[in-house]
Amino acid sequence: MSWDAYAVSWASLHGGFDPRTATPLVRGWVRIAWRAGNLLARLGLGPMAVTAAGLLLCLLVPVAALGGPAGLIGASVLVTAAAFADSFDGAVAVVTGRASRLGFVVDSVADRLGEASWLVAFWLAGAPAWLVVTAGGLSWLHEYARARATAAGMSEIGAVTVGERPTRIAVSIPGLLFAGIAALVLPLPVATVAVAVWLTLQVIGLVQLSTAVGRALR
Repeated sequence: MSWDAYAVSWASLHGGFDPRTATPLVRGWVRIAWRAGNLLARLGLGPMAVTAAGLLLCLLVPVAALGGPAGLIGASVLVTAAAFADSFDGAVAVVTGRASRLGFVVDSVADRLGEASWLVAFWLAGAPAWLVVTAGGLSWLHEYARARATAAGMSEIGAVTVGERPTRIAVSIPGLLFAGIAALVLPLPVATVAVAVWLTLQVIGLVQLSTAVGRALR
Protein backbone atom coordinates (compact mmCIF):
# COMPACT_ATOMS: atom_id res chain seq x y z
CA MET A 1 0.00 0.00 0.00
CA SER A 2 1.32 3.45 -0.92
CA TRP A 3 1.92 6.13 1.68
CA ASP A 4 -0.88 8.37 0.36
CA ALA A 5 -3.41 5.53 0.34
CA TYR A 6 -2.34 4.55 3.86
CA ALA A 7 -2.65 8.14 5.11
CA VAL A 8 -6.20 8.41 3.76
CA SER A 9 -7.23 5.12 5.37
CA TRP A 10 -5.48 6.01 8.64
CA ALA A 11 -7.26 9.37 8.74
CA SER A 12 -10.66 7.71 8.32
CA LEU A 13 -9.95 5.68 11.46
CA HIS A 14 -8.69 8.64 13.50
CA GLY A 15 -11.45 11.20 13.27
CA GLY A 16 -10.31 12.58 9.92
CA PHE A 17 -6.91 13.67 11.24
CA ASP A 18 -4.57 13.51 8.20
CA PRO A 19 -1.06 12.41 9.28
CA ARG A 20 0.42 14.11 6.22
CA THR A 21 -0.41 17.47 7.78
CA ALA A 22 0.85 16.54 11.26
CA THR A 23 4.03 17.69 12.94
CA PRO A 24 7.27 16.12 11.65
CA LEU A 25 7.46 13.88 14.74
CA VAL A 26 3.91 12.51 14.39
CA ARG A 27 4.18 12.23 10.60
CA GLY A 28 7.50 10.40 10.92
CA TRP A 29 6.09 7.96 13.48
CA VAL A 30 3.08 7.17 11.28
CA ARG A 31 5.38 6.62 8.30
CA ILE A 32 7.43 4.15 10.34
CA ALA A 33 4.22 2.32 11.23
CA TRP A 34 3.22 2.29 7.55
CA ARG A 35 6.50 0.67 6.52
CA ALA A 36 6.33 -1.83 9.37
CA GLY A 37 2.72 -2.63 8.52
CA ASN A 38 3.66 -3.45 4.95
CA LEU A 39 6.52 -5.66 6.15
CA LEU A 40 4.46 -7.55 8.74
CA ALA A 41 1.63 -8.02 6.26
CA ARG A 42 4.07 -9.60 3.79
CA LEU A 43 5.21 -11.93 6.58
CA GLY A 44 1.61 -13.07 7.02
CA LEU A 45 0.99 -11.56 10.46
CA GLY A 46 -2.51 -10.28 11.22
CA PRO A 47 -3.41 -7.27 13.38
CA MET A 48 -4.79 -9.41 16.23
CA ALA A 49 -1.52 -11.32 16.48
CA VAL A 50 0.44 -8.07 16.73
CA THR A 51 -2.00 -6.72 19.34
CA ALA A 52 -1.64 -9.91 21.39
CA ALA A 53 2.15 -9.66 21.21
CA GLY A 54 2.05 -6.05 22.40
CA LEU A 55 -0.23 -6.91 25.31
CA LEU A 56 2.02 -9.79 26.33
CA LEU A 57 5.00 -7.45 26.38
CA CYS A 58 3.05 -5.04 28.59
CA LEU A 59 2.06 -7.77 31.03
CA LEU A 60 5.72 -8.69 31.37
CA VAL A 61 6.64 -5.15 32.46
CA PRO A 62 5.64 -5.51 36.16
CA VAL A 63 7.20 -8.99 36.19
CA ALA A 64 10.47 -7.46 35.04
CA ALA A 65 10.14 -4.67 37.62
CA LEU A 66 10.30 -7.31 40.35
CA GLY A 67 13.89 -7.92 39.29
CA GLY A 68 15.25 -4.82 40.99
CA PRO A 69 17.26 -2.09 39.23
CA ALA A 70 18.19 -4.24 36.25
CA GLY A 71 14.60 -5.38 35.98
CA LEU A 72 13.35 -1.79 35.84
CA ILE A 73 15.76 -1.04 33.03
CA GLY A 74 14.51 -4.14 31.25
CA ALA A 75 10.92 -2.99 31.87
CA SER A 76 11.64 0.23 29.99
CA VAL A 77 12.84 -1.85 27.03
CA LEU A 78 9.63 -3.89 27.16
CA VAL A 79 7.49 -0.73 27.14
CA THR A 80 9.42 0.49 24.11
CA ALA A 81 8.79 -2.78 22.26
CA ALA A 82 5.11 -2.72 23.28
CA ALA A 83 4.80 0.84 21.97
CA PHE A 84 6.04 -0.27 18.56
CA ALA A 85 3.62 -3.21 18.57
CA ASP A 86 0.78 -0.87 19.49
CA SER A 87 1.46 1.26 16.41
CA PHE A 88 2.10 -1.66 14.11
CA ASP A 89 -1.11 -3.61 14.77
CA GLY A 90 -3.21 -0.76 13.42
CA ALA A 91 -0.85 -0.38 10.48
CA VAL A 92 -1.24 -4.05 9.61
CA ALA A 93 -5.02 -3.71 9.83
CA VAL A 94 -4.98 -0.77 7.41
CA VAL A 95 -2.52 -2.33 4.97
CA THR A 96 -4.35 -5.65 4.83
CA GLY A 97 -7.81 -4.07 4.78
CA ARG A 98 -8.70 -5.91 8.00
CA ALA A 99 -9.56 -2.90 10.14
CA SER A 100 -12.78 -3.69 12.00
CA ARG A 101 -14.91 -2.39 14.84
CA LEU A 102 -14.08 -5.51 16.85
CA GLY A 103 -10.38 -4.95 16.30
CA PHE A 104 -10.74 -1.33 17.40
CA VAL A 105 -12.38 -2.42 20.66
CA VAL A 106 -9.82 -5.16 21.31
CA ASP A 107 -6.96 -2.75 20.64
CA SER A 108 -8.42 -0.15 23.01
CA VAL A 109 -8.88 -2.70 25.80
CA ALA A 110 -5.33 -3.98 25.26
CA ASP A 111 -4.02 -0.41 25.50
CA ARG A 112 -5.76 0.19 28.82
CA LEU A 113 -4.54 -3.12 30.26
CA GLY A 114 -1.05 -2.34 29.06
CA GLU A 115 -1.01 1.07 30.72
CA ALA A 116 -2.28 -0.48 33.95
CA SER A 117 0.67 -2.89 33.81
CA TRP A 118 3.12 0.00 33.45
CA LEU A 119 1.62 1.75 36.44
CA VAL A 120 1.87 -1.44 38.50
CA ALA A 121 5.56 -1.47 37.62
CA PHE A 122 5.91 2.09 38.93
CA TRP A 123 4.18 1.03 42.13
CA LEU A 124 6.61 -1.84 42.49
CA ALA A 125 9.41 0.68 41.95
CA GLY A 126 8.21 2.73 44.92
CA ALA A 127 5.50 5.10 43.69
CA PRO A 128 2.63 5.55 46.21
CA ALA A 129 -0.41 3.41 45.48
CA TRP A 130 -2.84 6.36 45.69
CA LEU A 131 -0.84 8.28 43.11
CA VAL A 132 -0.67 5.29 40.77
CA VAL A 133 -4.41 4.62 41.05
CA THR A 134 -5.30 8.28 40.49
CA ALA A 135 -3.05 8.53 37.42
CA GLY A 136 -4.53 5.36 35.98
CA GLY A 137 -8.08 6.47 36.70
CA LEU A 138 -7.61 9.80 34.94
CA SER A 139 -6.06 8.04 31.94
CA TRP A 140 -9.10 5.80 31.64
CA LEU A 141 -11.38 8.82 32.08
CA HIS A 142 -9.56 10.62 29.27
CA GLU A 143 -10.23 7.74 26.87
CA TYR A 144 -13.78 7.16 28.16
CA ALA A 145 -14.74 10.81 27.71
CA ARG A 146 -13.62 10.80 24.09
CA ALA A 147 -15.40 7.51 23.41
CA ARG A 148 -18.66 8.78 24.91
CA ALA A 149 -18.38 12.06 23.02
CA THR A 150 -17.94 10.11 19.79
CA ALA A 151 -20.99 8.01 20.64
CA ALA A 152 -22.91 11.24 21.30
CA GLY A 153 -22.18 12.50 17.82
CA MET A 154 -18.73 14.08 17.82
CA SER A 155 -17.40 13.19 14.39
CA GLU A 156 -13.84 14.43 14.95
CA ILE A 157 -11.04 13.40 17.28
CA GLY A 158 -11.88 16.42 19.40
CA ALA A 159 -8.37 17.51 20.37
CA VAL A 160 -4.91 16.02 20.43
CA THR A 161 -4.14 16.69 24.09
CA VAL A 162 -0.98 16.44 26.16
CA GLY A 163 -2.51 13.43 27.91
CA GLU A 164 -2.69 11.07 24.93
CA ARG A 165 -1.26 7.54 24.95
CA PRO A 166 1.99 8.57 23.20
CA THR A 167 2.63 10.92 26.12
CA ARG A 168 2.06 8.11 28.62
CA ILE A 169 4.56 6.04 26.68
CA ALA A 170 7.02 8.94 26.65
CA VAL A 171 6.74 9.18 30.44
CA SER A 172 6.90 5.45 31.13
CA ILE A 173 10.01 4.57 29.12
CA PRO A 174 12.44 7.08 30.69
CA GLY A 175 10.61 6.86 34.03
CA LEU A 176 11.30 3.14 34.39
CA LEU A 177 14.77 3.49 32.90
CA PHE A 178 15.90 6.23 35.28
CA ALA A 179 14.17 4.54 38.22
CA GLY A 180 16.41 1.55 37.57
CA ILE A 181 19.51 3.67 37.19
CA ALA A 182 18.69 5.68 40.32
CA ALA A 183 18.25 2.48 42.31
CA LEU A 184 21.81 1.59 41.37
CA VAL A 185 23.30 5.00 42.18
CA LEU A 186 21.13 7.10 44.52
CA PRO A 187 17.79 6.30 46.20
CA LEU A 188 15.85 9.03 44.39
CA PRO A 189 12.02 8.85 44.06
CA VAL A 190 12.14 8.69 40.28
CA ALA A 191 9.11 6.40 40.01
CA THR A 192 7.02 8.80 42.10
CA VAL A 193 8.10 11.78 39.99
CA ALA A 194 7.28 9.91 36.76
CA VAL A 195 3.78 9.01 37.93
CA ALA A 196 3.25 12.58 39.15
CA VAL A 197 4.18 13.85 35.68
CA TRP A 198 1.79 11.28 34.15
CA LEU A 199 -0.99 12.50 36.48
CA THR A 200 -0.35 16.17 35.74
CA LEU A 201 -0.49 15.61 32.00
CA GLN A 202 -3.77 13.71 32.35
CA VAL A 203 -5.33 16.61 34.26
CA ILE A 204 -4.24 19.10 31.59
CA GLY A 205 -5.35 16.72 28.84
CA LEU A 206 -8.79 16.32 30.35
CA VAL A 207 -9.25 20.08 30.46
CA GLN A 208 -8.21 20.33 26.80
CA LEU A 209 -10.47 17.46 25.78
CA SER A 210 -13.44 18.73 27.80
CA THR A 211 -13.15 22.12 26.09
CA ALA A 212 -13.00 20.51 22.63
CA VAL A 213 -15.90 18.15 23.34
CA GLY A 214 -18.05 20.98 24.68
CA ARG A 215 -17.35 23.02 21.56
CA ALA A 216 -18.08 20.08 19.24
CA LEU A 217 -21.34 18.99 20.89
CA ARG A 218 -22.74 22.35 21.92
